[in-house]
Amino acid sequence: MTSDMNQIVAIIAMATAAAASGLIGVFALTRRMTLAADVISHVALPGLGLAVLLNINPLIGGAAALILGAFLVWALERRTHIATETIIGVVFAASLAIGSLLIDSSEELLDALFGNASGLTVLEAAIGIIVSLAIIFLVIFFKDKFTLAFISPDLAKTSGLKVDRLNLAFLLMFVITVILGLKFLGVLLMGALIIVPAAASRNLAKSFNADLLTAALLSIFSVLIGFLIGKRYSLEIGPAIIAVASLIFFISVFFKKQK
Repeated sequence: MTSDMNQIVAIIAMATAAAASGLIGVFALTRRMTLAADVISHVALPGLGLAVLLNINPLIGGAAALILGAFLVWALERRTHIATETIIGVVFAASLAIGSLLIDSSEELLDALFGNASGLTVLEAAIGIIVSLAIIFLVIFFKDKFTLAFISPDLAKTSGLKVDRLNLAFLLMFVITVILGLKFLGVLLMGALIIVPAAASRNLAKSFNADLLTAALLSIFSVLIGFLIGKRYSLEIGPAIIAVASLIFFISVFFKKQK
């Protein structure tokens, strides 16, 4: 497969991951996980450090740590009934402490922290596209249930919905979405791609369905324009993507309808 074809596949993978991020971000805002969304991506740090020590791909370690972290947050939330953001903050603090003890400055680890879009292989891109499409399908499929469970948990329970299971499903979808972006954005920036386009969309959209669509489109736009800017001016692609997304958010503030 040619280099140009590899790049096209990588761009498609980033765009589909961006669409999934935008959709997940809307529900993260609805669930009041704005700050937690960025923090939870750092839960990958112990897995990254341990993977380097064991001479395996840091992304595998990071993914395992994120999935384990999602189950841990869900279990603590059920047992303590403390707010999700508080629990994620505690897990983040523990993860940061453990990660700091394990992490060194290897090149592989730096790629996992800050991303390396140029290192995306065709196989990784193909898997990313499939998983991203699955996340998009699941978000749309569970849209109404998520909305009711996050806005009014008590009403959702009286309606027969398993709120605890929906919370776990969302947390898993959230961390899988973070995993999708680890390769090209890294641990330190992926949370921003989930939250920033969704926040901009909330300023612009007039309905919840429009909010979902707008967030997905803004996220895709940010990734594509950030990628082009990074390539054109030899900049790091991850920070360029988040800079574009942030600029869109600040512009969207001027179009927000006053109540």
